[in-house]
Amino acid sequence: MPIDAATTLDDYEVETILSQGSLELEGRLLSASNASFLGEVTLDATSLKCVYKPVRGERPLWDFPDGTLAGRERAARLVSQAGGWSVVPPTVLRDDGHFGPGMCQRWVEVDPDITLVDVVGEAFEEPGWLPVLESEDHVGNAVLLIHRDDARLRDMAVLDVVINNADRKGGHVLPESQERLWGCDHGVSFHEEPKLRTVLWGWGGDELSEADGDNLRRLLATLDSGLDAELRELLSGVEVSAMRKRATRLLRAGRMPMPRGSWPAIPWPPF
Repeated sequence: MPIDAATTLDDYEVETILSQGSLELEGRLLSASNASFLGEVTLDATSLKCVYKPVRGERPLWDFPDGTLAGRERAARLVSQAGGWSVVPPTVLRDDGHFGPGMCQRWVEVDPDITLVDVVGEAFEEPGWLPVLESEDHVGNAVLLIHRDDARLRDMAVLDVVINNADRKGGHVLPESQERLWGCDHGVSFHEEPKLRTVLWGWGGDELSEADGDNLRRLLATLDSGLDAELRELLSGVEVSAMRKRATRLLRAGRMPMPRGSWPAIPWPPF
């Protein structure tokens, strides 16, 4: 089966292959800040590209002392599915990687013709885009950081609020096709203190949609029916409780949050 046939498999099939397939590494992703490898998993003659991030290759973070980045990646997948956002690729934990236990996630082939986050000149006026930040380029010209007014991207923005994503860069937004959008690199999420840093502020202050509310209620119900305990195997109890409170506050407020002045609102670099 061709490697890109992952797009025809359901999530259960993909996660089964990621969990049980034989893992072979093809090379290291040198742009990643932690040890990350491109690989291929094969089960019953079906092969998928994947990203493998071993726990032993994680750089210690003073403000994320508990758990592992790999565990947070898996937790982000669980929350994304539980809330109906479905914007995190199938992600599992494996104990038998070449460099020990780690995270294994389906590789997403990005469509190079789809742009969802961009930097443009100040005269840009094309409809369908939302402004995030006014700034200057390296020679002093005024520029705008913008993103698409896209329903799937909005789902990602809501998820980021819930999991307190501290690093939603433009390069972490992966459009696989016009219909399928994924987000990656959720290792610095779920902190109990406010740390949201994202390039997706275009909906800041907007009222939640009916779909947003339904997804938040679905997440809270799933937490009560077993997800809470599952997440506590990956995160600290304080972090799980804080995530529940964020989801509850967001639902009660009925509006997307605005940036706080006490914490940088945009990750650096933004791409």
